[in-house]
Amino acid sequence: MAEHRWERLTAPELRALAARDAVVIVPVAALEQHGPHLPVWTDSFIGHAVSVRAAELCADLPAVVLPPMWLGMSEHHFPFGGTISLDYATFAAVLRGIVKSLLADGFSRVMLFNSHGGNIDALAVSARELAHEFGIPVLTTTITKVAPGEITAALTAQTGIQHACEGETSLWLHLDPAQVRMEEIANTVSSDAPAGNPVSSRFWSFSERAPVTGVRGDPRAATAEKGKAIFEGMAAGLAKELRNAANWTVPDDVWRRGRAQGPR
Repeated sequence: MAEHRWERLTAPELRALAARDAVVIVPVAALEQHGPHLPVWTDSFIGHAVSVRAAELCADLPAVVLPPMWLGMSEHHFPFGGTISLDYATFAAVLRGIVKSLLADGFSRVMLFNSHGGNIDALAVSARELAHEFGIPVLTTTITKVAPGEITAALTAQTGIQHACEGETSLWLHLDPAQVRMEEIANTVSSDAPAGNPVSSRFWSFSERAPVTGVRGDPRAATAEKGKAIFEGMAAGLAKELRNAANWTVPDDVWRRGRAQGPR
């Protein structure tokens, strides 16, 4: 099977992929607490694994996967420890450096594939600004958005993936069960907390949103079988986005001098 992991390829092999206009998947994740039973590497591990599987499904494009960007916007998890975070300015600057490097390497199609909820808003802004600055399609999507049907069908104790929950625990049980501290599962359920305001947005830490344990959702219902269904659904969903030709058209240069005078 062809190799899709950037870090395992040689420079000449990567130059050859650039010459074929390969899509580069940049897994963007986090290093943060995931309750008493899951490693702090959870978002980075899962996001990278899904990205590699999607690249395998799109070998003819081709697609290549960078190592995960393990630093994200995770300050809301500090109350529980084990968390490293960037601020937005640094987060955006790191993404800019990655995309600028990919351009220098000859690539021109970039998917910022997110696997951490705290990155969603920041990535939406960054992807737009990077497309304006560099004139290439820079996409972003989040791991839960590419397979909503598979996630809903697999879960039995909650309606969607939350945090260190039935879904994420199931994914670990499928991918690497030795990493799940099963003896801690009984200690993972958080007390009830406000869901937030559906109209207005503000900062909420996880000590407010998931008191005591830092877990949102119910990992007690997790199984490897559920994890496999969710994992394969996510990979297929990402592969579908990578294959969608409409995603890779050159963005309109709306900032160009005189752009307001008519069609491009």
